[in-house]
Amino acid sequence: MILSVNLQKPLQGTIRLPASKSYSVRAFMIAACGGESTIIEPSVCDDAKVAKAVAQKLGARIQARGRNMYHVTPRPRRALPSSIHVRESGTVLRFVLPLLALDDHEVVITGEKTLKGRPNHPLIKVLRKQGVRLKGTGAKESIPIRIRGGTIRGGRIEIEGHMSSQFISALLIACAKLDGDSEIHILGRDVVSNDYITMTLQVLARSGIKVRKVGQRAYRIKGGQRFVGLKNFKVPSDYGLAAFLLAAGALVDSNLTFEGHFPNDLIQADGRILALLRRMGVRITRTRTALRIRGPFTLKGGSFCLKDCPDLVPVMSVLALFAKGVTRLYGIGHARIKESDRIGDLATELRKIGARIHEKKDEIIITPLGPGAAYKKDVVLDPHHDHRLAMAFFVIGVKCPVRVKDIGCVAKSYPKFINDFKKTGVALKCVKK
Repeated sequence: MILSVNLQKPLQGTIRLPASKSYSVRAFMIAACGGESTIIEPSVCDDAKVAKAVAQKLGARIQARGRNMYHVTPRPRRALPSSIHVRESGTVLRFVLPLLALDDHEVVITGEKTLKGRPNHPLIKVLRKQGVRLKGTGAKESIPIRIRGGTIRGGRIEIEGHMSSQFISALLIACAKLDGDSEIHILGRDVVSNDYITMTLQVLARSGIKVRKVGQRAYRIKGGQRFVGLKNFKVPSDYGLAAFLLAAGALVDSNLTFEGHFPNDLIQADGRILALLRRMGVRITRTRTALRIRGPFTLKGGSFCLKDCPDLVPVMSVLALFAKGVTRLYGIGHARIKESDRIGDLATELRKIGARIHEKKDEIIITPLGPGAAYKKDVVLDPHHDHRLAMAFFVIGVKCPVRVKDIGCVAKSYPKFINDFKKTGVALKCVKK
C-alpha cells in the first residue's frame, strides 16, 4: 500500500507516546533469566512481541495482569524447542544466541525479511571460541543460525565494538548467568551505540546483577550471581519515536503535546534528539510526563555526531533538508547495517525529491536547496522495508507532499504511527494497494 502524505492545516493535539522498544525487549529477555518481574506498559510493537514470545520459549511463564501489564516468572529449565523464530528483530536474535548457548543442546534460530543478510559474525565468532558449536548462513553468519551443542566457558572474552552494541549487551546478559567469573573486552577503534550498553546495564542492575566496568573498554561480571527480577518495571516512553513527531512540529505551524513516561534515571540514546533539536534552533518543553512543541522554527544546519544514536540518522537527515546551511551527520557507518542501509538507501530516496546529498562510508552531507527552489512533490519514496525510513518520509510530507510505499513496516516499532499522525491534522490517502 502507498500512502499520500499532505499537510492541510496546522498540526495540533495531544498524543500518547509509545513505550521504548529497546527497554521493552531488554525487560522481557532479562526477566526470563530469573526472579519475579512485572513489566508495566511495554511497547506493543512487533519487536517487543517477539521478545515476549522468545522469553516464553526460554521457559518463562508470562501472565497478563490488567491492561498492558505482564507478570514474568522463569520456570526450571525445560527442554527447549528445536527452533526459535525471531521474525525481524535483530536485538532479540543477538540477545538469545548466548542465552541458548548456556546449555548443551541443538536449536535453529530463524527470522525473516530485513533480518536476512544482517551480520552476526562478530558474536558468533566469540561464541565459537568460547566452546559453542554454531554456524550462521554465509560470510556474515546471518539467519538461519544452527547451534549444534557446547556451552559458553566464560573467562576472558574479546569482541569487536565497531559494528553493533547488541553483541556486547547479549554477552553481558548471558555471562551474568555463568557460574564462573567473566571479563568482556571490547576491541577496535570505536565502540558504537554506547548508550545501549548502559541501557542493558541499568536493566541488569534492577534485576540484581552487578557488572563492574574496568577502564573504558572492559566489563567484569562475577559468577554465581542471582537474578532477583525486575519487580515493578514501568517502561519509559520512546524518544526515538517521539523524534519524528517533534520533527514535524518543528517544521510547520504546530501546537503539540506528547504525553508519556520520561524518568531521569533510565538512559536512552535517542534522548539526544532533544539536544540535537536545540542546536538546530528548536525549543521544546520537557517534564517527567510530557513534551511540548510550538512550531515552526528556523532550523540551523551544522555538524552532528550520531555515533551513539544511529537510529536518529533518518529524521535528522529530513530536518537537514529544510535547515539553513549545510548539515553533516558523521560517525554513522554502522547505520548501513540496520534494517536498511540508512546512508545509501536514504540518500537514494531523498535524491528523488531533488535533495543534494553527498554520502561517504561513515557520514552524510546534506545541502538544502537555495532560495526560490523547491523539492519535487508527490514523489513515491520507498523505505526499503525500514520502519525509521518510512516514518522519516512521512515527516517530509508535512512540508512537501510525498507518497510513501510499504507503510505497514512501521509496525516494527510504532504500530499506531499512522493513526497518531492523522490525529495531528496530516491528510493521508491510500493511493495504491
